[in-house]
Amino acid sequence: MSKYFGTDGFRGEANVGLTVDHAYKIGRFLGYYYGKEHKCSVVIGKDTRRSSYMYECALTAGLTSSGADVYLMHVTTTPSVSYIARTDSFDFGIMITASHNPYHDNGIKLINSSGEKMQPYVIDEVEKYLDGLIPEAPYAVGSDIGRAIDYAAGRNRYIGYLISLATHSYKGMRIGLDCANGSTWQIAKSIFETLGAETYVLGCTPNGLNINDNCGSTHIENLRNLVVANNLDVGFAFDGDADRCIAVDETGRIIDGDLILYICGKYMKDCDKLANNTIVTTVMSNFGLYKALDRAGISYEKTDVGDKYVYECMRANGHLIGGEQSGHIIFSKYAATGDGLLTAIKLMQAMLSQKQPLSELAAPVTIYPQLMKNVRVTDKAAAISHPLVKASVIEAEDLLGSNGRVLLRKSGTEPLIRVMAEALTSTECHQAVDIIVDAINKSGLTV
Repeated sequence: MSKYFGTDGFRGEANVGLTVDHAYKIGRFLGYYYGKEHKCSVVIGKDTRRSSYMYECALTAGLTSSGADVYLMHVTTTPSVSYIARTDSFDFGIMITASHNPYHDNGIKLINSSGEKMQPYVIDEVEKYLDGLIPEAPYAVGSDIGRAIDYAAGRNRYIGYLISLATHSYKGMRIGLDCANGSTWQIAKSIFETLGAETYVLGCTPNGLNINDNCGSTHIENLRNLVVANNLDVGFAFDGDADRCIAVDETGRIIDGDLILYICGKYMKDCDKLANNTIVTTVMSNFGLYKALDRAGISYEKTDVGDKYVYECMRANGHLIGGEQSGHIIFSKYAATGDGLLTAIKLMQAMLSQKQPLSELAAPVTIYPQLMKNVRVTDKAAAISHPLVKASVIEAEDLLGSNGRVLLRKSGTEPLIRVMAEALTSTECHQAVDIIVDAINKSGLTV
């Protein structure tokens, strides 16, 4: 793990863990690094957090002072920045977002010219610069100073691209959308109504302080209530930067990332379009998913948690679909990152092509009870390796036997240990998780 950049960028509380000076310096270095042999161009997007505007200005100042030209997409989604960085031949892209975190946090995601997460060796150089371990980047002067350019056209082109991927009209479909007061607040409704749907929208009044606040994919109960109360056909909830999607079927059942992987993967197999007959999952995926995939004759691979690792596996092996239970779903034929809007469009395709409601498509999957608790700690590595904690894991595993499992992992973006248990009953899950959480609390490493 890098010092500043985790699995999903440099993230922290605005002007506490991630300061405006950090953003300026990141811009200074990257503008110089990519502009050594030609005029560097970079595309920047942001979510609706109040601090996103501050970071946008700081990054722009740093980049242009090093000679880079900056193209501003303004409020947009992470996958749109990835798409435009790739298709419009930018040297790299930057997305300002803390994804599903509360408004007081923010983050800087670096995206390479292929629309993928920035290469680790570049991240290493950025971190050295932040720590003063390499010389200051020279300032551009005269006509070499960079400029900032409005690039809302890039966002519009991305919207057009998504619409072009829809294989059916949505006329007659009644769809709920929860935009999390985030990046999709203007985009999602436009896309679905252009395709003919009647939309019912939540989380569409951002004020800079309410992103992900009791809305979006991390508060799915609101969309569930909307779908059931209005007898909608389906609902889709996104997170702050729209790289996630969680759905709700017409009965109110939550269709998480595991169920989305099954529905879309099975549809692709039936259409003879599932490359290698394989879906890529993470170690957090549910037993029920694997049992359903076994029955469907679909193979799967497991990676560490993080869409970065899912995509690396997909790219290395030529797999076309993978993702996480949290709703990060990657369709590698169309995108190099999780894309919530694309996921929703693909789910609509599966429903409309097979002329079945989402509830029927998800019915073959029986989800096993799963519980996860987060414990805030002072040192993630020390907490996991503490003797009390290691002993508690053994005790919990003995409790569950062969009918369950436990998993401890470090959050890639926050000072948290995530403790998960999966078992035949919710009671057993709680018992196993509580054994481990109690041991972490007794370790003296909690905040």
